[in-house]
Amino acid sequence: MKRYIDSNIFLNALLKEKKEKENAVKIIENIVSGKMEAFTSALTWDEITYVLKKFFGKEIAEKQGSKFLKMPNLELISTTKDIITKSQEIFVKYQINPRDAIHAASAMSINADIISEDSDFDKIKGIKRIHA
Repeated sequence: MKRYIDSNIFLNALLKEKKEKENAVKIIENIVSGKMEAFTSALTWDEITYVLKKFFGKEIAEKQGSKFLKMPNLELISTTKDIITKSQEIFVKYQINPRDAIHAASAMSINADIISEDSDFDKIKGIKRIHA
């Protein structure tokens, strides 16, 4: 089964403590080991590096951004015009944030469930959110 990994999973592995961090790290370990068929959007790199740069500086953002791009067994979905068009529909219909709409449309483009801590995905018909 294909799994789309929301950016909050990667950020939780880096920034959270205890249970949230443990769950996120376990998901990433499953990706790296090839136990999970994992996908995410190129937007995820943007979100990770933006948050890390904002709170910890450019050097840490660069290091973690590079590590993210080298992660084995994680496929990046290109943000095409079709995905952005679907994102616009989701954005309007479900009143969610534009970035979440891009993640949802990306997951839908490959018929994947989405692993996320963001309950906004629960609103979207055609997406199954898996709580990390």
